Amino acid sequence: MLALSRGLISRLAPYQYLRRFSTEGSIIDEVPSRIIKPKPGVMSPNSKRTGLIAVKCGMSALWDKWGARVPITMLWVDDNIVSQVKTVEKEGFFALQIGCGQKKEKHLRKPEVGHFRAQGVTLKRKLKEFPVTEDALLPVGTSLSVRHFVPGQFVDVIGITKGKGFQGVMKKYGFSGMPASHGASKSHRSLGSTGQRDTPGRVFKGKKMPGRMGGQQRTVKNVWVYKIDPARNLMWVKGQVPGAEGNFVFIKDSVYKKPDNSILPFPTYFLPEDDELAELEPLVADLGEIDPFMVAD
Repeated sequence: MLALSRGLISRLAPYQYLRRFSTEGSIIDEVPSRIIKPKPGVMSPNSKRTGLIAVKCGMSALWDKWGARVPITMLWVDDNIVSQVKTVEKEGFFALQIGCGQKKEKHLRKPEVGHFRAQGVTLKRKLKEFPVTEDALLPVGTSLSVRHFVPGQFVDVIGITKGKGFQGVMKKYGFSGMPASHGASKSHRSLGSTGQRDTPGRVFKGKKMPGRMGGQQRTVKNVWVYKIDPARNLMWVKGQVPGAEGNFVFIKDSVYKKPDNSILPFPTYFLPEDDELAELEPLVADLGEIDPFMVAD
């Protein structure tokens, strides 16, 4: 028998206890499915919540007490629900697949339609998987609103930057270009020398040259949440967010500037049934004595 690597054995370990078959091929026992209840819990320091999918609506501006203009980005959390739950017993890890928006069946492929029907959820426009801890699992069909985040906390926003096409080094990397007066013949925006002489006689890897610009996934870290509007599922964050208007972005709790666990709803925010209207009022972060718009990032 060939020796298996330790990493392969660790990956296959969760699957060996799923089912046991008899000599005739019938199932003799099976691990029961995990029961997940949608109820509030207590967040530990090692807990990891799921993120949300939002649509970038556009840019606006605010003015601080000194009259300086501060950019603000508005994001729309469009009908987020849990479309799939992944556990250690089946997939080997804990994660939640979140669906955003709505889409017609004729605009989806047959495997995608079958996936949504198997999970028993509505057809979604965008899917994203967020790794979570075991205590942050949510059942399929759980609705996630903008109240999942709290004004004043920091989040990380992931998006696809605007595509600029094929660009030169002056626009792509900020090169100064060649001399614009004597001695430059049709090479004013050229990058200049790219290699050496006989030693080493080649161009080093990673040399900055003209090429495709933009259209790549980027993460903006430590974005400050200024305001949320539960009635319209809108949130305003300080600064810019990658991507054009109408693009999808993924929002999750900040990794470096972790928010206070005591103020975050865990595993998510559950709307109370007794007082629904009071929970739809817009919430604005407490600015405090020091204006956060003037604090250096």
